[in-house]
Order: sequence, then C-alpha cells, then structure tokens
Amino acid sequence: MKWLKGPKMAIVWTVLRIWLGLQWMEAATEKLTHGFNAMGFLQGALANAKGDHPAVQGWYANFLQHFAIPNVELFNHLIPIGELLVGIGLILGIATIPALIAGAFMNLNFMLAGTTSTNPILYTIAMMLMAAGTAGYYYGIDRILLPKIKSWIKGRKINRHHHASVH
Repeated sequence: MKWLKGPKMAIVWTVLRIWLGLQWMEAATEKLTHGFNAMGFLQGALANAKGDHPAVQGWYANFLQHFAIPNVELFNHLIPIGELLVGIGLILGIATIPALIAGAFMNLNFMLAGTTSTNPILYTIAMMLMAAGTAGYYYGIDRILLPKIKSWIKGRKINRHHHASVH
C-alpha cells in the first residue's frame, strides 16, 4: 500500500484534488454570481423528515428547525464562501487537509439534509485524498509551506524553552 502514497501516485491524487477543487469553485461561483438563499433548501429538507422512511433523520431536522433556519442569513454567507475557500485550497494545494475536511463536512451536511446528487462522490474523493496523506498535496503549495511552518513552530518552542531555563 505504500505505493499509493508515493510521488508517482501523487500525480493521480493531484488530478483528483484539482478536479475536486474545481467542483467546489463551480458551486461557489454559481452562488456568488446568481445569489444564494438556503431557505428553500432547508425547508425542503425539513419536509423530508416526515413519513415512515424519512430522508432526513429527526435529530438533523431538529438542527435545521432550531438552528439552521433561524440563522439562514449566516448560512447564506458561510456556504458560498466556504465552497470558494475549499475550491481555492484544493486547486492550489494550500491548507489541503483543512480544505478536504471542510468540503467533506459540507458534503456530509448536504447528504444529511437529504440531497444525494454528487455529494457521495465528492465526499468519497475527499476521504481518499485524506488517506493519501502528503501525496495528496505533493504537487501543491503545502509541500513547500508546511515544512517551513513546522520549522518555525519548532524554533519557537526551542526559544521558549531556552528562554525559560535562562531565567
């Protein structure tokens, strides 16, 4: 299984990561250019929580009814901005793991709200990219940036420890 995380497979992971980022960018662009109001979606999801075999579970319907719908204006901003940031992160390979987690979290919430569409595919690809680890951003900004951040943090810890032992 080690070959799945090597530099040669990183090309495949990069193509998938960029494709996934483009899907998020397309969703964000649509919402940002044509306007977005989640109220209809949320009310539709709430309606799908009824019947013998509801598409939306009761606990999630409670979340929608008591938190999401009363705060729809917040969600109207968070969703397209979140989609945009996930898309940028994945395309550039910067903050890749947080972008994958955020994207997967949005996919999961869309599925919990009863929407299938492409969400299971996007969610699965995000999980695969997370499992690929560093190979998922081998060809991305994180490959350069993360070692520098780790080195900076390590240097701060050493300085803090040295400073504390001197006094």
